[in-house]
Amino acid sequence: MAKTPTLASPSGRPLWQRLLLRRLKFLVIVAAVLGVAAGGTYLFAPNLLIKGDAARKAMTAHMEKQTIVAGDTTWSYYEGGNGPTIVLLHGFAANKETWLDMAKSLSDHFHVVAPDLPGWGESSRNGNGDYGITAQAARLEHFAQALNLKGFLLVGHSMGGAIAGVYASEHPERVGGLVLMSSLGLTFKDNDFVRDVKAGKDPFIFNDRADLESLLARIFLKAPSIPGRIEDALLDRNQQDRSFIERTFNQLKEPAQAYALDPIIGKLGMPVLGVWCRDDRIIDISALDTLRAGLKSSPAIGATVMNGCGHMPMIEKPDETAQILKGFALAH
Repeated sequence: MAKTPTLASPSGRPLWQRLLLRRLKFLVIVAAVLGVAAGGTYLFAPNLLIKGDAARKAMTAHMEKQTIVAGDTTWSYYEGGNGPTIVLLHGFAANKETWLDMAKSLSDHFHVVAPDLPGWGESSRNGNGDYGITAQAARLEHFAQALNLKGFLLVGHSMGGAIAGVYASEHPERVGGLVLMSSLGLTFKDNDFVRDVKAGKDPFIFNDRADLESLLARIFLKAPSIPGRIEDALLDRNQQDRSFIERTFNQLKEPAQAYALDPIIGKLGMPVLGVWCRDDRIIDISALDTLRAGLKSSPAIGATVMNGCGHMPMIEKPDETAQILKGFALAH
């Protein structure tokens, strides 16, 4: 029986080898082009990498970016998931992206809403407007009305905790439960951060990479390693917002703002949970004692102390933090 001839090139290679080599060459070229593009983006447009990473995390968390006009603000927020509603409020000089690592563990069972607070992130800012605790709580009511949010679990971190607490005291009909996470607004023992603030320093203003890294070392128990050009992008953003950061920070240092929760926590009538990291170097864990001692009207009081994290448990311990929130939400 005659053998079927094998197609070969003049070099003697079979057709399948030639096709495979062509495909490999194409993939190498594509990889090289993508590598050059990524390198160029890193060098010349690092903000695009930051936005791309946020988009990736939002997709993983099944969260979509939305905008809505409510009150005097055009709000930018992430929303996703089905079930009972959880609203997440970020801290000072932060944004809605701080919740994305944690949100992926919540959106399968909850309707999660994470806004940029007015003046921060991609939400709008009004010139010389008031962005203190009480004013932000009033804006939050416009946002809740616009989205028809009722009976939700309100979670506030740091500055967002003070806003959440004031809002809950003024609108108990909307808030089914309150979580104060490393929250501003409560009396706590002085630490190095407070002593620096009292000495006139603003730790949230960066003049160089060293200033940024110094703040990160305080915020996190184990500071993340950030590539140099990404640090530069964060520095540029900080410089653009400098006057707003300085003005708002000076406002929040006033006793009526810094201790906004002390006089009202005894009136909170919903379940309340305090969540702190043991090694928080921004707002000392002694604030949790103030919270527990002051809650007189709450039907359920909880306190959780986490190990292995600093001021931002939702970033350093996202899965553990999500489990804490899930347990509290399901119990109440």
